[in-house]
Amino acid sequence: MATVQKDLCVPESGVLESGIAESGEVSAAPILAPASPGEGIPSAADLPQIYSELQQRFQRTTNALGSAAHDLKTPLAILNGYVELLQSEKLGPLNTRQREVLTEMQSSGKRLQTFIQDFLTFSALETGGLKMRYESANINDCLSDVCRLWSARFQEKGLALYFLANDKLPVFPLDSPKLERVISNLLENSFKFVPQGGTVWLHAEPYMWERRTASQPAATSDRRRLDITQPNSVKVSVSDTGPGIPAEFHQEVFDDFFRLPTNENQEGMGLGLSIVRRLVQGMAGKVWVESDPGAGCKFSFLIPFKPSSNPAAKGKNR
Repeated sequence: MATVQKDLCVPESGVLESGIAESGEVSAAPILAPASPGEGIPSAADLPQIYSELQQRFQRTTNALGSAAHDLKTPLAILNGYVELLQSEKLGPLNTRQREVLTEMQSSGKRLQTFIQDFLTFSALETGGLKMRYESANINDCLSDVCRLWSARFQEKGLALYFLANDKLPVFPLDSPKLERVISNLLENSFKFVPQGGTVWLHAEPYMWERRTASQPAATSDRRRLDITQPNSVKVSVSDTGPGIPAEFHQEVFDDFFRLPTNENQEGMGLGLSIVRRLVQGMAGKVWVESDPGAGCKFSFLIPFKPSSNPAAKGKNR
């Protein structure tokens, strides 16, 4: 019996490499030429250069898209300004149908503004252009401000939004605008998926976060002797009565441009939770979700009271 060399295609049973069957009849099966060893596969020496070129190409693409999104902001702001001018009726009275059309135009303009801002934030985070700026602040004020911004929209949809300030939380260094963006994105996520009549809770509390690694195991006896029980971080949670998320997607929901298979027709680019992950990690924190289908969602994140000097802003939250 003839042996077949490695990397050669094996002919079908009963057909010789010449294309003639063992019975002498000509076979209709195509004759496959042997593949050249390593054809199309880069060598190990070329991999660093290829990786560098891919990184540069991705950087250029991200910068170009970010620039395009930025260029859209000015004409969109002008259009929104004209809509507001018409709604004010300073250019003349409006009938009922005209008011409805302008209201729809204003709503669409705001959605487009949100998409553009999401992409600009994503682009800045991806390229390292968004820096954290910490100032001592009360996190209760941040959470309260965001709730006030969202309360009207929640009421219009028939959703209940609950938040109670926690006096046990200390004043500590925060990047308030970015923290407010994190909370706003989480509330927006609940707003989109919780049905009418549902409830959303926003809660914050002091938390003892033990960030040990395998190379730094816990010293149990020392811990008992020192009695280290003081909280070193804040835990913020947004819980809702929505449809929930299957366990197999608990990690993927924080990926860039990810959408659940059941939500592919939902508005948005799939960047809301990705931006949350990147911003939280930029503050040296971590974020996760607890959920079961039909039992709602609970998104939580931790932020240390003392900001890290070397946060992993672009890393995956795995």
